[in-house]
Amino acid sequence: MRDIFVTVAIFGSLPFILYHPYIGVLVWSWIGYMNPHRLSWGFASDFPFAMIVGITTLVAVMFSSEPKKIPWTRETIILVLFIFWMGVTTLTSVHFNLASSQYIEVIKIQLMTFVTMMLMTDRRRIELLVWTIALSLGFYGVKGGIFTLTSGGGYHVMGPSNTFIGGNNEIGLALIMTLPLMRYLQLQARQVWMKWGLTGAMALTLVAILGTQSRGALLGLAAMMFMLLWKSRRRVTMLVVLGAVLYGGVQFMPGSWHERMETIKSYQHDQSALGRINAWHFAFNLAKDRPLVGGGYQPFTRDMFAIYAPDPEDVHDAHSIYFEVLGEHGFVGLTLYLALGWFAWRSCTQVGREAKLQPGGLWLADLVRMLQVSLVGYASSGAFLGLAYFDLYYHLVALVVLAKVQSKRLAEVTETSNGVETVKKAVTPQGPAGSRYEQS
Repeated sequence: MRDIFVTVAIFGSLPFILYHPYIGVLVWSWIGYMNPHRLSWGFASDFPFAMIVGITTLVAVMFSSEPKKIPWTRETIILVLFIFWMGVTTLTSVHFNLASSQYIEVIKIQLMTFVTMMLMTDRRRIELLVWTIALSLGFYGVKGGIFTLTSGGGYHVMGPSNTFIGGNNEIGLALIMTLPLMRYLQLQARQVWMKWGLTGAMALTLVAILGTQSRGALLGLAAMMFMLLWKSRRRVTMLVVLGAVLYGGVQFMPGSWHERMETIKSYQHDQSALGRINAWHFAFNLAKDRPLVGGGYQPFTRDMFAIYAPDPEDVHDAHSIYFEVLGEHGFVGLTLYLALGWFAWRSCTQVGREAKLQPGGLWLADLVRMLQVSLVGYASSGAFLGLAYFDLYYHLVALVVLAKVQSKRLAEVTETSNGVETVKKAVTPQGPAGSRYEQS
């Protein structure tokens, strides 16, 4: 039954996508983040829905009369350079077959990132995208929170299998990045039931993050919560509500959870932590030997560990977005990757400062602040998890670029309004008593 529902829903959206290409971005995001087909057990579970929606969207873009323009900002320029450099490192990779396959997957993600920038051109579309992301990943937050409460916290919250977010660490990172987007929607909600619904979803998502039993997610959660309180309006209310949920959630978790989290302090004796450190040394040694291009995609293999790892028998994945990029794309790639995040952060600060001064700009200021919180969650939790090419991060960058475009438009509207008002005053000046002079 689930297979039929998902298939009908996705194929039923295709005519609408052909008529309104931006709907393709929403459907593609729904498939990419919620992975509804992975919740079925029949033919739909492995059906290439994302590819079909992506192709349909690209066809619709080609034939649409709607203006289509990539906003060229410093973020988009750095992203293009990063994509180009990943192509260079693929050509020089130590495992070309593995690397080329991975590069194709990354290109698909980046292509839809640029399509997002082209099509989500106003507040309504931007907020529809935020809703799509928040609901898609929030589904696992609410589901995981309920599962943690009903199971006593004794089991790991996991994401949908065979996806980017299938593991407990991965879904923990995704939920950390999603929670600030829920907060943005809550700030914009006008209906009381919607505000309370989003509050409940945020609370359950927070519990689900604890329920992943991911130590990296716990550290990322701490950084994200600090930034959420700093960047959000109504900080006292946020502190009381989320602080109470977090404290209650921690106290609710069983002793095994507390024992696992305590190993953060004694990482020297934890085999998992030592394996990650060994992989980080491997990535650094590989980049030191090939400083410009690194090893290309997929260098974390036994034959390469035998050459560059301190412990050649302890083969691990990167377990860090930073060491993943360093090992795969060298110091040049890491510089571009860090520059992308830094510029996105700075642009959020700039847009937030400008939007506060514009009439009707409060929503935009709220959006960029919450995007900053999501970026902090990704940067901190990602330090312990290899998700450097997670499409949600690049969607956040796209939203930053779109926010810059909206900020510029608000400024232009304000300038135009002020100009018209000034002209009217010059043509029809007011007398001392407020009466208008007769114009000869």
